[in-house]
Amino acid sequence: MFLSDKDIHAAVKEGKITIEPFDIKRMQPATYDIRLANTFIVNDPHTTVAIDPVKGIFPKTQTIEVKDGDEFVLHPGVSILGYSKERFGSDEYLVEVNGKSSLARIGLIVHNSASIVNPGHYLNIALELCNLNNVPIILRPGMEIAQLSFTTLSSHTKRNYKQTGRYHKNNIVGYVPPKTGPLARKNTRKKVTKAKKK
Repeated sequence: MFLSDKDIHAAVKEGKITIEPFDIKRMQPATYDIRLANTFIVNDPHTTVAIDPVKGIFPKTQTIEVKDGDEFVLHPGVSILGYSKERFGSDEYLVEVNGKSSLARIGLIVHNSASIVNPGHYLNIALELCNLNNVPIILRPGMEIAQLSFTTLSSHTKRNYKQTGRYHKNNIVGYVPPKTGPLARKNTRKKVTKAKKK
C-alpha cells in the first residue's frame, strides 16, 4: 500500500522517513518531488573501448560540478549519472524513485532500472539520466527531476540495507556518493588499534 501525502508528512515528522531538506511545497497527493543536484558523472568515450561488467571492465569517468544557475546540456542518446539534492531513506518503508511525466514526455529518462531503495538505505540517489529525444535537453541544478513514493511492507525485514554491509562495487561511482565533491561520503569508521603486548 502506498502512503498518501498525509501519511508521508506524518512519517517525516515522526522520523520514520528521512527527507533532507524537506519542503511541504514539494508534496504531491501520494509522492514527493526531489530535485537535481550539481554533480554529474560522464563517461570518457575516447578511452573506453567497451564495457564488460562480467569482467569488471567499466569506462573511465569524470565528475562535472555545475553551479546553481548554470546548465548541463544532455545530448541525444547520451547516458550520464546525476544526483538528487535531497538525502532520503527509511527503515520502515520501501522507497521507489520514478520519473515525472512532464520530463518523460520530452524524452528524459531518470532511471534505467534501479528504482528501488531498500529499507535502511539513506542516500543522495544516483539518477541514471538518458536523453531519448533527438534534440538536446538542458538540465539545471535545483529542477524537480523525479518523485518518491513510499510503500508499506508486509512485515519488518529480517535485515535492512545497513545490516547487509553491501554496496555496489563497480567503478562507475553512481550508486554510492563520489569520493570527491559535495556528495562525498565522510569516512565515519573509527580506526581500530591493537593493544600492545606487555
